[in-house]
Amino acid sequence: MPLGYGKNPVSAGVVILRRIDGSWQYLLLRAYQYWDFPKGQVEPGETEFEAAVREVEEESTLTGLEFHWGYEFFQTAPYGKFRKIARYYIAESVSGEVDLPISEALGRPEHEEFRWVSFDAAYAMVSPRVRQVLDWSVKARKQS
Repeated sequence: MPLGYGKNPVSAGVVILRRIDGSWQYLLLRAYQYWDFPKGQVEPGETEFEAAVREVEEESTLTGLEFHWGYEFFQTAPYGKFRKIARYYIAESVSGEVDLPISEALGRPEHEEFRWVSFDAAYAMVSPRVRQVLDWSVKARKQS
């Protein structure tokens, strides 16, 4: 049974930024037609932060994230068929060496594509739920 708040399953992920040509770029992953940040289910016995870091590595192979902006997070309202809640942190990846490894459970990569994109490009690509996360990430970085 996935960890959840009440009846809502919880996933955790990271808004990953990287400086490319002097400007911040966001890492987005695509599953089917949906773009999002790396995230996944919180497993029993782990914190949301631990799950977020684990999911980033599992979905993108990125490690060594730098949480310059602290450990504040944005949590979505329940969404989708299962009324899932997603919690996102913000980090910088000094390396941009992303790989989409094969998921043992699926027998294929969990995502079909990744892109490093500007804020404006990301905003155009993602759903309204993820746009809220993008808006929060900008405010959170400016407040730090």
